[in-house]
Amino acid sequence: MISLFGSKKPDHPMADIKEARKLLAELPANDAFRCVEELTHWLESVSAAEGFKPEYRAQLTQLLNETAQPHLRKLTRDYMVSPRLAKYQEIRLWTALHDYWRQAASAYVSCIDVYAAGAKGSDALKGSLPLFLVRALRALAAQMKWMYVRYGPMDPAVWGVIAKVYAFAEQRKLTQSSVTVYPGVPGDSTPEREFLKVVMLAASSPDSLLPLEMELCERLIAHFCTSFTLSPDLQPDIAYWIDLATGQAPLRLARPPQHAPTLRFFAAGKALEDLEDLILRVAGGGGVPSQVNLGGSYPADTVLDVLNHLALYWSPKPPERKHQRHRVKSRLNVAHGYDGVLAVLGSSGTHAGAATETWIVENVSAGGFGAGIPEIKGDWLNIDCLLGLQPEGGDNWVLGVIRRLQRGVGQKGSVGIQTIARSAQLVQLSLGAGAGEETGVLLNDGGEASGEARLLLRPGVFMPGQNMEYRKGDLTCLLLPQGVLASGDEYEVVRFREMIRDTSGDGHE
Repeated sequence: MISLFGSKKPDHPMADIKEARKLLAELPANDAFRCVEELTHWLESVSAAEGFKPEYRAQLTQLLNETAQPHLRKLTRDYMVSPRLAKYQEIRLWTALHDYWRQAASAYVSCIDVYAAGAKGSDALKGSLPLFLVRALRALAAQMKWMYVRYGPMDPAVWGVIAKVYAFAEQRKLTQSSVTVYPGVPGDSTPEREFLKVVMLAASSPDSLLPLEMELCERLIAHFCTSFTLSPDLQPDIAYWIDLATGQAPLRLARPPQHAPTLRFFAAGKALEDLEDLILRVAGGGGVPSQVNLGGSYPADTVLDVLNHLALYWSPKPPERKHQRHRVKSRLNVAHGYDGVLAVLGSSGTHAGAATETWIVENVSAGGFGAGIPEIKGDWLNIDCLLGLQPEGGDNWVLGVIRRLQRGVGQKGSVGIQTIARSAQLVQLSLGAGAGEETGVLLNDGGEASGEARLLLRPGVFMPGQNMEYRKGDLTCLLLPQGVLASGDEYEVVRFREMIRDTSGDGHE
């Protein structure tokens, strides 16, 4: 709206830069969540307001984006490292972060579009184009990351925008233009580096990582990005490709795609060698070097898991499947969590009285299942979740763990499940003098060595060095702990040496 008295300033609270700075100074500095929400609102308002000159709209966009950075870092830390957020808190934080980056990406892309279209007054944006390109790609990458954190659903349009922005940078020969991304934050970047960071994150199988592991993955990619390889031509040891004309997500190079000038091939390049050196250092107890900024201190095992994950997916050779996969279509009864597994194992082979769902098996191998979820119910679905699985028509329960998760449109989803036991048996464990009893699950996948046993236990039940016992008819089975094989929020798989004693009274061991 234009003032009745002829002023060309739009009727907007931030039409004057001094008033805009005053409004931002009044944000509650000690409430990061409220700040991010209000800054998201202001970005949307400034982008939609009529009458702003392109240069001024861009100036406000940058001011709002720079003001948001410390608050975004605070919310990200809260989301990633807070112990066991309540679901409503998790959703609240996620929504604030995702919505902010979506709006920031849209605002920067609009500035680029205005310049590309040659709109009146857009020439004033020319000197800031490299910065707009870097910030647009970084905001798009952050938007993509937060979709990964909740395992989707993914918005396919985002890849189209990423490709469009990077193609424009190439067209204007700005891919190598280095800028300081944010005042007071160390480290310069270029449009090419930001593009490589987002495509390498997509190539790193984020749907098989926990949220904190995704955060570490993103930071490691940022550390190594100057060594990544990007080329318009297929070269030896190139692992992935993307077509800037299609807007599709990057793909691993199974076979050379049909030639097109819009193809871009990328790989870890020299970063793979540097990554392997870092793995050796961390595995050897040397810790993470100070120049590798992970945003905090984390257990060496957690960092090492992410480093090994990246080494697997950055390799020029695709990860080999241990078992051949066969396509099938069948129903699968599913129970989840430790209590759900106990319920179905204790119900005479049926799932009567236990909370179960029905999924559709899409492929099967000796190592696990791929399954489609017709309707995601509740909020329990996550990586490392323990499952009890009963094929339709069967009476045996197989135990497995979710290793890959993707949420689709609506309430649909798909999971990759690793089998941890082909059969399982409830056992009543004696934990030693004064320690009481606990129900555990004796696991069997057919590969246990003689004198060894694997048990599924609640977290905290297993104590290093503490022996356990259970009864098998007249026999007492003594379990000598050897170590934890796997764990999740609700379970631990522990390996034991098993010694059997005859307590029938005839005096024989």
